[in-house]
This record gives sequence, C-alpha cells and structure tokens, in this order.
Amino acid sequence: MPDLTPSSAVPRAIPVDGPPTNRPGRTAPVTSRRTALAGLATLAAAGGTGAAAANPRGTAAPAVVRRAAQRLVHDDGFPGVLGALTSPGRRVQRFTAGVGDLSTGAPVPAGGRVRVGSTTKTFTALTVLQLVDEERVQLDAPVETYLPGLVRGQGIDGRAVSVRQLLQHTSGLPEYTTAFAAGGFFAVRDLYSEPRDLLDLALRQPAADAPGARWQYCNTNYLLAGLLIQKVTGRPYPEEVTRRVIDRLGLRDTSFPAPGERGIAGEHPRGYHADAPGAPQRDLTDLDPSWAWAAGGLVSTPGDLNRFFLALLGGRLLSPEQLRQMRTTVEAPGTWEGARYGLGLFSTPLSDGRLYWGHGGDIPGFETRGGATDDGYAVSVAVTALPAAVPEPEKAAAGVLTLVDTAFTASPHA
Repeated sequence: MPDLTPSSAVPRAIPVDGPPTNRPGRTAPVTSRRTALAGLATLAAAGGTGAAAANPRGTAAPAVVRRAAQRLVHDDGFPGVLGALTSPGRRVQRFTAGVGDLSTGAPVPAGGRVRVGSTTKTFTALTVLQLVDEERVQLDAPVETYLPGLVRGQGIDGRAVSVRQLLQHTSGLPEYTTAFAAGGFFAVRDLYSEPRDLLDLALRQPAADAPGARWQYCNTNYLLAGLLIQKVTGRPYPEEVTRRVIDRLGLRDTSFPAPGERGIAGEHPRGYHADAPGAPQRDLTDLDPSWAWAAGGLVSTPGDLNRFFLALLGGRLLSPEQLRQMRTTVEAPGTWEGARYGLGLFSTPLSDGRLYWGHGGDIPGFETRGGATDDGYAVSVAVTALPAAVPEPEKAAAGVLTLVDTAFTASPHA
C-alpha cells in the first residue's frame, strides 16, 4: 500500500498499494460532513458504538476500547472504525465508531468486510511454508529453482535471492507498486493487471540493494511468492490459498475477489481515499484489486482475521519447525517502535509487556492492524481511510496502533 509518512508509528515502506503519498487534507463535501457529524452525535448520545446490538453474535467491547475507537473519528478524521477482540474460549467483542457511508450516514456494520491489504502476506507466507513442510519447497533455495530465468534485471538475479529472503523482505528487489500508481490510484482504479506484467514494472528498475544486505519492505517479494505457489502447485494462487487456509478454517467472510470484481461482496463500510495534499476525500470502495494480488488482495473481517491468527499461532496450520521459522525475526527499521519481522509476520510489543504477532495492511480506502498473542487473545482493527487521507497522518497512524494496544490490554489478562 502507499508509503506512509515516516515516523515511529508509520512504516516507511510501501505496505501494499503503491507509491508514496503526500499528506492530503480531508475535504469531504459539506453534505457528507454533516451526515457524518449526525452519525457521531448519535454515537455520543448512545454512549458507545452499539456494536453488540448491531451484531448479536458478539458482545460490546470495554468502554475504554470504544472511547479509543471514537477518538480515531473525532480527533483524527477517519470516517469509520470497526474491530474485534477475541478472548480465550473464542468470546468475541466487537466495536465500531463513525459512519459506514459519508453520503448517507449509515452506521458501520460491526461484522463488515474490508480490504485487508498486506495482511494477505501472512496467508501467502503460510502457504509457502506449508509447501516447505511438504518438502516441495526449500526456504534457502534460490528463487531460480522454482521460477527459472524469471528474475533478471539490473543488479537482479534470481540465482542469488532465496525464498526465505522473499518472505523476510531482505531480497533487495525493487518495488513494483511505485511505478504502477505513479499517477495516483484514481487513475488506475479500474485497471486489470496480470502478475507477470506487474513483475515487469519492478524488473525495469535497478536492484534496491544486494540480497541479504538489509530489511526493506517490498511488495515485489510477495508477488514472486504468489508466482512460486502457482508454479509448484500447478493451481492459481487464490485457489491454493483458499483451499489450504480459508476453507480449512471456515473463514466464511474471507475471500479473494474474482477477476474483474471491483466491489466488496456482502455487508461492508465504504472506503475513502485522497491522492494529493488538500484533495477531496473520495469514495474508493470499488476498484480492481488485481494489482495487489498475493501482496494484498484479500477481503476479510476483523473477526475472521482474529480466527486466522489464533489458528496460526496455535499450531493448526504449520509444523512446529515451520512456525518457528516464521517467528524468527529481524529488525524492521522505519516501521513502528519495537517491530520485528519474520516470514510474513510482524511481532509488536504491547504496553503490558506481552508481544502480539500479526500483520497490518494498507490499501486505498482501508487500513488494518492487529494480530494475536501466545496466551490466546486476538485483536483486529480496520479504519475506512488510509492515515495519509486524514489531516495528520502520523498522529492518525499512531492512533490506530494505540487502539490495538488498548484492546489487547483491556482484556481480562491485563
């Protein structure tokens, strides 16, 4: 997604959308602002988000969590927020804030589906590691072994880049999304893209660094991981991940959009975006996500993401050895304080001393953050705009991480 303004809370790397974006101010139409404020007034009068009433399968989150969610709307300017806190025993507490549609003031659906961007990378890395478990892929083998002759360019050679380096973001490969959306995402919202064409965009650029030299977030790594999955299994990447992970866990609200599918199926909030400083914030819910593919194409819900991360950390999807490999981390400079990166998995320290393991995702219209702890708690949060689309991006990005921390530490464990 787009490069967010560097700070202790905001990744320097492109999380899965495209090129670096500047700091657009939020200038939604007056009618949309009035409708949104009316929705906020309703929330304030109700003393919360009403998530339990909106979704009878869950209960209301603690008041401190609901207040933190509301601050993201009132103070930071996100149109809407939705999230889920899952406790041991699979008790689910849902929370929302703001509105799900700026033009109508409709509430945020507590169980709504959103584009989860780079959280897709954990699903991709997991699938590669399952192939390692099956002895069909070797982590330290060169990419050339599985994609012969494909990875070549100025300072780029697939014979020198390992599968592990792809999953770990230490390959030194250049970023494809920078070239893809150089003119802004509204200009390419309807463009269908094939993975090989996207790879060509990357390989026309020189290498960013030598393989293994340093950690640098790069969506091209996961584009190649998706192509590797297809080559080794003989099946389309989305079908293989769906079969191995999504269907296996019964994640009913998680899916890859079909080719040409621009909308989000099922109940969902609208997502908003701005391409330039001071530009109006516009609805970008409907877009062709083919460019994000194995790096960020999934649609899911906070509840499904919690189930996924709990199953992953609980050892239901990988052997102990491959889960250990996934959780073997390196420093992730330029992201957020204390963050480290394994194979498709971030570790982030909580204010109560615990760690959570997960992955965030940024794609025009939505940002997601969250993961799970080793003691059985999971939190996922989504906001309906990127931090770069609200007035103070760095503050807003930090606020999303604060909400995740608040939800984890508000649990009975804390």
